[in-house]
Amino acid sequence: MRVPLERKVLNENDRIAASLRERFQAHGTFCLNLISSPGSGKTALLERTLGSFDPSRRVAVLTGDIQTDNDARRLARFGFPVRQITTGGACHLDARMVERALADWRVEDLDILFLENVGNLVCPTSYDLGEEARAVLLSVTEGEDKPLKYPATFHHADLMVLNKIDLLPYVPFQADLACENARRVQPSVEILRVSCTTGEGLEGWFRWLDRRP
Repeated sequence: MRVPLERKVLNENDRIAASLRERFQAHGTFCLNLISSPGSGKTALLERTLGSFDPSRRVAVLTGDIQTDNDARRLARFGFPVRQITTGGACHLDARMVERALADWRVEDLDILFLENVGNLVCPTSYDLGEEARAVLLSVTEGEDKPLKYPATFHHADLMVLNKIDLLPYVPFQADLACENARRVQPSVEILRVSCTTGEGLEGWFRWLDRRP
């Protein structure tokens, strides 16, 4: 009975996600789902992003993790609304978790909502969170073949952020090959190369965010 149960769970998730999407669109809130394997730098990218924003900017973050609120505490210091979703073992966020976390938040007051998913390149792909766009992070400390090993994740991505490029002189990583592999899976994916340590390439990331409706 595993397949029917999984279908039921995903159908319910899609129903809630559609409701969330309608809510975001009605209020002009750009919702971005950030996906990566553990340690690729999602939280670091959000730190640099929030740190660059004017304090008056209408931005919030929901950050998911299996345990601890470490990421939320790192991000809260920038003064924007941040809430940790602790999944208690689940390897992904789902739409119900997002809906509950937003229950007492005024979505109409937000221009951007970041969803920092649990570090995983498999499970999060199956769960629509009502987002308008997905960004997948790949760091140069991983393998160039990650897009080929996890094609569903990269196929559904609007943007790939190649992170930690400051380490390229020290690791055997072929950045051009990684980008080529990503485009083999998703030809239209946008790709940005950044370093959250040095700040290289982050202007392109900020411009990408500013282009969103």
